[in-house]
Amino acid sequence: MDLNHLRERVNEIDEKIVGLFVERMQTAAQIAGAKAEQNLPVLDMRREQAVLQRVMELAGEEFELYANKLYQTMFDVSRSYQAGLLTKDSPLSLAIREHIQNPLLEFPKKAVVACQGVEGSYADKACGRLFAMPSTMYFSNFESVFHAVETGLCKYGVLPVENSSAGSVTEVYDLMVRHKFYIVKSLKLHVAHALLAKQGVKPEEIKEVISHEQALQQCSHFLKSLPGVKITVFENTAAAAKYVAESERRDIAALSSPDCAKLYGLAVLQQDVQNNANNYTRFICITKDMEIYAGSDRISLMLSLEHRPGSLHEMIGKIACRGLNLSKLESRPIPGKDFEFRFYFDLEGSVFSPEILTVLKDMEQAADTFSFLGCYAEG
Repeated sequence: MDLNHLRERVNEIDEKIVGLFVERMQTAAQIAGAKAEQNLPVLDMRREQAVLQRVMELAGEEFELYANKLYQTMFDVSRSYQAGLLTKDSPLSLAIREHIQNPLLEFPKKAVVACQGVEGSYADKACGRLFAMPSTMYFSNFESVFHAVETGLCKYGVLPVENSSAGSVTEVYDLMVRHKFYIVKSLKLHVAHALLAKQGVKPEEIKEVISHEQALQQCSHFLKSLPGVKITVFENTAAAAKYVAESERRDIAALSSPDCAKLYGLAVLQQDVQNNANNYTRFICITKDMEIYAGSDRISLMLSLEHRPGSLHEMIGKIACRGLNLSKLESRPIPGKDFEFRFYFDLEGSVFSPEILTVLKDMEQAADTFSFLGCYAEG
């Protein structure tokens, strides 16, 4: 048959399908009203399973799997539409509404800021990029940064969450669930590592290299070129440089920022030793109470789901149905539960949009636990 004729036939079929789809969605709206009157949830798994079984039988053996996929998508769309009609404001959505009515216009230039490490660390550099005049307090570990913010010792805290080469900083994600905080801004910082040693030391004299675990991963190719050299994990890249400067040993070197060479009087034995020239670390700025600034266009969430097949798919479907981009999905094991996970979502979107607020309310209602970590801009 002629191709144009077949395409015309498809157009005719599509007109019928769209008409029936609109009729189905209008009926779904009426079902939403009936559910509201009876105080019933949007999701009815038994009903969906019965519909799936019926349409697969109607489609026949050749097309049953395709029909299943089509109706799974149809369910996602229908649930999303019903949720927009049914979902009421929660304490969280009311709090967000209150903040966006009077958004903060300018990020502060001065603040007391907590970061992990010592002077010259990449977190210290991130503080300087986020704040024009920070009063920085240094802590030995990530949990102390959370604690400093939570107790009010510091107004803000700066923490690394992921690297373009080495991936997520899992320790920070694991600590998020134990502390109350909100993300108010994020920053991508270019990271260039150098091998630092005492003045006058030659590369062949080095017997040990120390640095933070993430930096060691980011420079793994270079480290493989140093046979017989001991690799030691250190608490922080800048702290490693400081240790080398204060040590009496001349056979030890640190992977750190070239800035630390000037700061601690060290020599740069080799520059740009990271695996990838486009090596970036993403930092988040946290505070105790919710702050939402005008122009914020990224949302971070933390949630857990019912442990059953399809629960994550359904949650992602709520995002996809609204045409939102899920820019990051991180999962971490829930302690004490076998192969159950907590999920971290980063979405591209703003709570200033009523449609985004509807999605968040829908997600909150569907999750077992749900935490809004903030809506912010990334620099």
